[in-house]
Amino acid sequence: MPSLPPARTSEQRKADTLRRFEHDVDAWVATAAADGGEPYMVPLSFLWDGSALLVATAASAPTARNLQATGRVRVGLGETRDVVLVEGTAEALRPGELSAEVGDAFAVKTGFDPRELSSPYLYFRIRPERILAWREVNELKGRELMSGGRWHAA
Repeated sequence: MPSLPPARTSEQRKADTLRRFEHDVDAWVATAAADGGEPYMVPLSFLWDGSALLVATAASAPTARNLQATGRVRVGLGETRDVVLVEGTAEALRPGELSAEVGDAFAVKTGFDPRELSSPYLYFRIRPERILAWREVNELKGRELMSGGRWHAA
């Protein structure tokens, strides 16, 4: 059995998580209908603005319907041995409600500009309320980096 690397400190996990928010492009976004229907998960590109994740999806998609109905979301980044899970609330934004600067930043990072599509798209600003991050079993303890929208580590 291979030995595990030492567990990271909370401060290092936070720094690694923020780096992942800045540099990763795609994440798994999970939602569910308000009536307790089936969970729905899709890969979406995102932009981190320093306090929230911004995603976009077709206005008619199950993800958009679920987020508008419940405002609740889970986002997963990374691989199973280096995961970041975000639980948060989502606010719907029409393309015209975004500043040109934010819309441009989203398009540059993701390589995708919903503002240029003929079919209606919505953006969703996801505000993290809880963040967990771990790599191996030795990082399960202390994996909660944020709760109630507040970081535990400085």
